[in-house]
Amino acid sequence: MSGNGFLLFLAVWPMAAGLASYLIGRVSKTGRDFFADGAVVLEFAAVLWLLFSGFSSSGFSASEFRWEGFCGLGLHLELDGFRVLYGLTASFMWVMTTIFSREYLARYRNRNRYYLFLLLTFGAVMGVFLSADFFTAFLFFEVMSFTSFVWVAHEEKAAAMGAAVTYLGVAVIGGMVTLMGLFLFFHVTGTLEFSELLPACQAVWEEKRGTLYLAGGLTAFGFAAKAGVFPLHIWLPKAHPVAPAPASALLSGILTKAGIFGLLVLGCQVFRHDPFWGMAVFVFGVVTMSGGAFLAVFSVDLKRTLACSSMSQIGFILVGLGLQGLLGEENALAVRGTLLHMVNHSMIKLVLFMAAGVVYMNLHQLNLNEIRGFGRKKPLLLFCFLMGALGIGGIPLWNGYVSKTLLHEGIVEYGALAAEGAAVWGTAAFWKGAEWIFLISGGLTVAYMTKLFVALFVERHPGRQEEFEQKHRKYWNPESRLAVAVPALLLPVMGIFPGLVMDPVAELGEGFFGGGPLAHPVRYFSPENLSGGLISIGIGAVIYFGVIRTVLMRKGERGVREYVDRWPAWLDLERMMRGIGKGLLEVCAVFCRLLDRAVDGTVVLARKTTHRQLKEDKVQVARNRLAYRAGCILEWGSEVLNKTVRRKHPRERAYVRRLMEFEEKTVRTNRIINESLSFALLLVSVGLIVVLLYLLWIR
Repeated sequence: MSGNGFLLFLAVWPMAAGLASYLIGRVSKTGRDFFADGAVVLEFAAVLWLLFSGFSSSGFSASEFRWEGFCGLGLHLELDGFRVLYGLTASFMWVMTTIFSREYLARYRNRNRYYLFLLLTFGAVMGVFLSADFFTAFLFFEVMSFTSFVWVAHEEKAAAMGAAVTYLGVAVIGGMVTLMGLFLFFHVTGTLEFSELLPACQAVWEEKRGTLYLAGGLTAFGFAAKAGVFPLHIWLPKAHPVAPAPASALLSGILTKAGIFGLLVLGCQVFRHDPFWGMAVFVFGVVTMSGGAFLAVFSVDLKRTLACSSMSQIGFILVGLGLQGLLGEENALAVRGTLLHMVNHSMIKLVLFMAAGVVYMNLHQLNLNEIRGFGRKKPLLLFCFLMGALGIGGIPLWNGYVSKTLLHEGIVEYGALAAEGAAVWGTAAFWKGAEWIFLISGGLTVAYMTKLFVALFVERHPGRQEEFEQKHRKYWNPESRLAVAVPALLLPVMGIFPGLVMDPVAELGEGFFGGGPLAHPVRYFSPENLSGGLISIGIGAVIYFGVIRTVLMRKGERGVREYVDRWPAWLDLERMMRGIGKGLLEVCAVFCRLLDRAVDGTVVLARKTTHRQLKEDKVQVARNRLAYRAGCILEWGSEVLNKTVRRKHPRERAYVRRLMEFEEKTVRTNRIINESLSFALLLVSVGLIVVLLYLLWIR
């Protein structure tokens, strides 16, 4: 081991604390809760100390840790500006959600298990963000996938187990595909170190360009699946409604960013300033951004709407990542927009999902028709939810506006290059269309967040409004209020003072992206930049009043208008993929049956020729000799007992016949096993011969 061992502590400590919390919980539930709170606070303090101690006159000083030989390729961790920024973001979110979990899970069972996997996942996430090579990132990424699976399945109900199966299936398939990509990268470049991949790829670029793109696509698959990129987003709308609200906040705010981290490494370290890769990421970003927003507009489930919103916001981030490759050296706006929207989305979803958790832990309902009016006369909950809604909607003076403005300016900048004929991809009309899709997606965000806010805090429940206002007066404890209100207060502060808060954050983390210098300071509240936000707000108002309040609502049985999900069932992508998978399995089953019949025919042929058996009459006496003699002895003993001890209740047992049948069955089973093993060894020998001939031929 060498380097700064404190980096290893950041990844290992939460995992060790998870095991300790489980043991403490076996003795004292209260002690476990306080220990878990202390563990995450200690981690947050450690990252904060690294942040302040790392600054010098020349900026933030990077450090690294190496464990040579660990799992073969070694463990390599690194701390730089971006990593310490996201380590701080992750640890802050874990502090808030762990505090909130105490009240939220008060009526749940398996809380010991929840805290164990909460902290195990924390350590894995820190390991992902601190990793300095793809091997280390993959190890922690896979641990994170399996430990977070328990969050989704926590309630152990049918819906939770179904969502967990989908989540695990996507994670496993994604991980295996990513592993194939890493094998290919290592084969072509000889390294998986982030800092070495760019020069290694450039050295073989002309000769191995297609192979490198293939390796990049395979590697991106698993990371994109975790990030919720279309069409690998199918786990998001399923997992969030069934997972505990604190877990949903982390799934949306941090675990999706672990997926984005892998895509950032590919886009910024491997394919830096590559317009082909940038355009591919941009297209997926636009589809994910607009598709998630459409799904959210149609949803009538509070947490499902927020989950689809997460998919959409991941699309915004991908748009920025794609623009970085397209703009090349002049990508400063895209770099800052991507980085800041990652941080903004993490903070916003922390607030929104925990606010949704407050609703659920009181009502155990998420359907908008069942929870409408719950937030009336609850000013603190209203404030917190409103801060998150305004932030994610990109409203001026809130944090989401700052990052969306930078992303919008990046699109406009590349559109100007296209108009001048200097763009590699697309015409000016194409990029004008992309800009309008961006603005419309922002308008859809405003529309569905308005729907949620109005349903919770403006409308009245037709039958339970008085109960909501009286029975649930004390709807959360002081610790939960603190956990939700503190991050909610940060959102307008970040948006009102972008020059004091957001720009330093961008400067801290932009070195990881390899972006160019900012040509001039951004005037966030200039008329040109404000116009983009105002256009999205206007589009959102039209969609809300023209679509949601008309098409997506109907008059219910009691004469009250209610929300209705009009999304066609046949457009359920998960159902489509399950159908395709089932069809593939059936094709494989037919193939396996045909192969099985061919193998059986070969076995029968072998029995009649090379494995011909001895005739039964030659072995019958020898085979049954022991069984016959043992049966005769047992029958004689039974007869003696019947004449003495069991004289009044004699028992007749045919021991000879039963033992002979047992011996026949045993011998037959052993013969089948031996013959099957012999045939298998025969096939292995044939296979080895074929491989040997192939190796001799290609040599």
